[in-house]
Amino acid sequence: MAGERHGLVLVLTGDGKGKTTAALGQALRAIGHGKRVLMVQFMKGDGRYGELRAARHLPGLEIVQSGLPTFVKRGEPGADDVRLAREGLGVVAEALAGRRYDLVILDEVNVAIDYGLLPVDEVLALLRARPAEVDVVLTGRAAHPRVVEFADTVSEVRSLKHHYEAGVPARAGIEY
Repeated sequence: MAGERHGLVLVLTGDGKGKTTAALGQALRAIGHGKRVLMVQFMKGDGRYGELRAARHLPGLEIVQSGLPTFVKRGEPGADDVRLAREGLGVVAEALAGRRYDLVILDEVNVAIDYGLLPVDEVLALLRARPAEVDVVLTGRAAHPRVVEFADTVSEVRSLKHHYEAGVPARAGIEY
């Protein structure tokens, strides 16, 4: 109906660098319009990420990490990895039910699904049950085909060249 707000589901996927960064850009845009934003970072538990530091200075942006500071082995997640991913999904469910946020970002949730930490059915059920006015962004490589089908917008970030290939290590302000 005209005038009725319909929240969008946007997916940022692909093997290229910049999916989380693009989601944070979406968060900045929303905050600029007085919106409240929650980002739940799945599979991330390292406090060095620059966005965590920046969020302390940005009213309207909350970031919750829901992972260990170590890598997860695809197809063989540890019990703590699964537990933390489920806790993160619980944070998302509470945030959506509480209607405190206008934009909710599930950072690296596509990878959490792909690696077996979260069932795609549960993520899709949350998206279907969200308040109609809430926008949601899902990031991470290898977006599940059912997530892609459900989404309103899907953007693929492709890697054409990466500085890692030349032996340049991860840098503060670029990778974290």
